[in-house]
Amino acid sequence: MAELIADTHVAAPAVEDVEVYDASTVLNGPPTDKFRDNLLQDKKYITTFLSAGWTNDVMTYINLIYLGKITERIPIIGSFIPTHIGSTVPPIPFNEVFDVPRLRRELKMPVLEWNEVKKNSSLEYDELGCWNTWEASQPREAFPRSSRQPDMLGLDISYTKAPTWIKIIPDNAQQLWISFWGLAMLAFPEGIRDFSVEPAESPRMKLKLPVDEQLMCYDYLYYAGAQVPFEYDNDFSPAWRFVGKHLHWTPRIADLGDQYVRRTLGVTDGEKTPAFIAIHIRHGDFKNVCRDIPLSDCFAPLSAVSRRVEEVKKELLDKKGIYVEHVIMTSDEKDPKWWEEVKERGWYTVDHSQTVEQHGSWYPVLIDAVIQSGGMGFVGTDQSTMSVLARRRVESWRDGAVRTVKWGKPGADDH
Repeated sequence: MAELIADTHVAAPAVEDVEVYDASTVLNGPPTDKFRDNLLQDKKYITTFLSAGWTNDVMTYINLIYLGKITERIPIIGSFIPTHIGSTVPPIPFNEVFDVPRLRRELKMPVLEWNEVKKNSSLEYDELGCWNTWEASQPREAFPRSSRQPDMLGLDISYTKAPTWIKIIPDNAQQLWISFWGLAMLAFPEGIRDFSVEPAESPRMKLKLPVDEQLMCYDYLYYAGAQVPFEYDNDFSPAWRFVGKHLHWTPRIADLGDQYVRRTLGVTDGEKTPAFIAIHIRHGDFKNVCRDIPLSDCFAPLSAVSRRVEEVKKELLDKKGIYVEHVIMTSDEKDPKWWEEVKERGWYTVDHSQTVEQHGSWYPVLIDAVIQSGGMGFVGTDQSTMSVLARRRVESWRDGAVRTVKWGKPGADDH
């Protein structure tokens, strides 16, 4: 078992604690062809769909679970669907990545997955009435947020446009953020009654259905927050504090990440995994933000990253008495010269040359995320949600030292 990269150890739960929140306590039985046949009449549920990159989708599911908490509904979570790694890659189950039994125990609430509710092999379509939040949050697209998931789940959805007052910043077309409590209001009978308008037809059966009161459904929850845009950047984020920090890697994923760290650092059998600092530098599609600014001026130089690494080292030494020697770089940068400069600084790089072949297409990004969360320190990229979640994990799970590198113009990270 990993010494540093594995999540903080918790005592094994009592059997009765697991059973209280197990799927079997909130469903009629094994998955069924029609989802309604498996829902208990005295329970209320909540779901949403994915439509972004993997890290944003993780945030979407965290938001769903938090909304389930404040509305006293049982979340139903789907798989992760591929975007950046290629649309032909199969989805990966949520429970292959995250420890669902531990999540249930720590939240003290049931959390379901769609494959526990409805058979993956089912050819049946279920009609469902859902809230359309996307059209309420922005003026450019007069339809719900597009997602492949409803069709994958066999759901024929009739959407009702949500009121525009769910927006955190009203009358601002550039700000798409919507309020948890505005959404929660729409999950109760009075909110449904008072704010529903005529539903749109479902695409398959051409049905106009009211919002479903047993399975509350929202088209898209990535932009949900309590008070401000990009809320996960802030230490008060309720979705992180009450849900996200409890979303731990499965033991298998954590151990796999530790294997990669040990291999990267050259740790021999019998030795503990040493303390390390992880870096995440995102370039890739961020070049589109740079526009006319040369990338060499827009992206932060490695000297700026190095300065932040040294700050993390000093904080760990001053506050915890830990001297950290090892630094591991993760990045989507493709330039070999850039990687050579990384190595010249004495930093380590992860060898993913066999990862897809050995573990599958999802695993380079998953292993990088585990590594980013596994050290005592972390340095990330401003505006990258992958960096944001890595920073939160290091803070919450390890009480580690973290920094963020700003970019976008020459000297952006000078301080």
